[in-house]
Order: sequence, then C-alpha cells, then structure tokens
Amino acid sequence: MKLFLKGERCFTDSCAFDRRQFAPGQHGQGRAKFSPYGEQLREKQKVKRMYGVLEKQFRTYYHKASQKKGVTGENLIATLESRFDNMIFRLGFCSSRNEARQMIKHGHFRINGKKVDIPSYLLRPEDVISVRERSRTVQRIKDAIETAKQRGIPRWLELNSEQFTGKVLAVPEREEIIAPIREQLIVELYSK
Repeated sequence: MKLFLKGERCFTDSCAFDRRQFAPGQHGQGRAKFSPYGEQLREKQKVKRMYGVLEKQFRTYYHKASQKKGVTGENLIATLESRFDNMIFRLGFCSSRNEARQMIKHGHFRINGKKVDIPSYLLRPEDVISVRERSRTVQRIKDAIETAKQRGIPRWLELNSEQFTGKVLAVPEREEIIAPIREQLIVELYSK
C-alpha cells in the first residue's frame, strides 16, 4: 500500500510503488495470505510507519486513547493527527512527515509565538503555527506551500500562505481523515 513517505515523489510517476507493486526479491510476487493476527499486526505497523512513531510511543497513544470517552480507534487517529509534525505536513509547510520532523528539530516553526522543537508535541484547537522570520526565505518551505495549495488543506486547519501561518480550528474527526486506516484492527490487536 502506498504510504506517501517520500513526499512529492509519491505524487509523480517516479514513485517506486507505482512502478513495481510487489515486494522486492525472488519470491515477492507470490505472497501468502495473512492470518487475522497478521492483518492486525500489519495494520499497526502501517500506521506506525505512516506517522513515524516508535512502538513504545504508539502504545502510549493507544492507552491514552482508550481512556478517553468515545471510540478508541477514532481517538487514536485523532491523537496521531494532532501531532506537531503531522500538522506541519498537513498545512503544507513540508512535503513529508520526515521532512517536517527535521524542520521542527532545527527550530523553523513556532507555536503561539514560542519556539517548540518537539515533533510529538500535541496541538489543541486555536493553536497558531507560524514559520520563523528567518526561515520564510527557505526555498523548500516555499515550494511545499505551492504544492500544498494544489493538494488542498484539511477542513480542521486554516492556512495563511502570505503570512506563513496556520491555525488549528478543531480536533479532526474520523470522517475528515482520508487515510486508508482500519483502526478497528489495531484496537483488536491491543485488546488481546
């Protein structure tokens, strides 16, 4: 499944997944079916890889989501979408989540006017993300904003590309997240 890990390259014809849709190696085309446990595990691994989260952190997110009111799977996806690096990616300041993580670590972004260099920082509604004054001339950020205008911005975010700012309007609902995630399999895996 295409996870869009390579940024802009995943939207072009040079994407490796589009050229070869099977696993590498001699036996990549002859795959066996997975057991129910295997499907659950692959779904969890896929989501971890999409959001760039390690196992311990993902498990912590799951336990926090299970303690909240509402559906556990939807709470988990909303928590992952509320991460700082994911919001930078969704706003279009970077072309991939990995690039967003690196730019955050280098101090290019501010939250409510304060420097935050932690990619896993969880944002809340009404938080304002801005690009640092000196970083507004970085060509990668300018190019990413132009491509994001073509891709579109989610409804729970607001982008002001002239001022290099974005605002979190609300916590994302599951219906608004178009990622191909079957969160019920993850809940079943952790509830064993």
